[in-house]
Amino acid sequence: MKPPILEISDLKVYFRSQQGWLKAVDGINLHMGPGEIVGLVGESGSGKSVTSLSIMGLLPTPPAKVTGSIQFHGTDLLSLSDRKMRSIRGNEMAMIFQEPMTSLNPLLTIGKQLTEVVTLHQRCDKKEAQEKALKMLKKVGIHREGILKEYPHQLSGGMRQRVMIAMAMILSPKLLIADEPTTALDVTIQAQILELMQSLKQDAGTSILMITHDLGIVAEMCDRVVVMYAGQIVEEANCDQLFHDPKHPYTAGLLKSLPSLESKRKRLYSIPGQVPDLHQMPKGCLFAPRCDQRKEICHQQKPDLYSLPENRSARCLIYDQVWRES
Repeated sequence: MKPPILEISDLKVYFRSQQGWLKAVDGINLHMGPGEIVGLVGESGSGKSVTSLSIMGLLPTPPAKVTGSIQFHGTDLLSLSDRKMRSIRGNEMAMIFQEPMTSLNPLLTIGKQLTEVVTLHQRCDKKEAQEKALKMLKKVGIHREGILKEYPHQLSGGMRQRVMIAMAMILSPKLLIADEPTTALDVTIQAQILELMQSLKQDAGTSILMITHDLGIVAEMCDRVVVMYAGQIVEEANCDQLFHDPKHPYTAGLLKSLPSLESKRKRLYSIPGQVPDLHQMPKGCLFAPRCDQRKEICHQQKPDLYSLPENRSARCLIYDQVWRES
């Protein structure tokens, strides 16, 4: 087996507040192989975006504090200087952000922003960089004349999203982090973007960390799925395993919430309650207050991430010997 392109060990992220340090990500372990697409799913507030920003080195410190290890091609990203990290971002690893209007510079034209990415990391002149920019824009479905001279505010939300996708993919990075990449796009363009990501994987061997609420995209795109809840990984499995036989009650609840043409329910199922506040985390299992399978021990004991057959894992006391013998 080839060594992992990304290997995260015991990643913890804290944010300073008036009440002290709050733990937003709690001991994440995650690995990705070359050309692998991994889905990172969970409700808002689960720690998905914080994890991705930690990988990219984009969390402000302070108020954030990041500990653990993030190995990219064998180099610990947390030990790098800002200058070295900037040389990696955009060239070897890139990110598609969820909000294109806050990620694009409103004072620079689309052409300036795209060509800067190319000229910063590759030896080429302005004309060649513009040609690469236009070619990439066409790949994401933008054929508009004069697009390189326009500013972000002159484009629709969907077009801004496609520009940002083009910017992230223009150098064929080895690792692409996509945070809700198709949120603002219609279904036709969404399919086109997902197909483009698949081709990037096949042609350039790019690994993709797909952060999304859309489990349909996960089912279509991903090789493996990592489920997060309240800053922890609660389940990890390959895509087929997870959709056909979820092991954690939270994962089962997410899948049960999906609309289905075969379902006779008049109302969609929803998991009761909400992700716990960082200021008031439960004493035992973090999902216990919302879980329909909880026992008394769940409110007292914190579960580990237990290894299961077929290279799976789940953070639930169902798989703990103490519970099975109780």
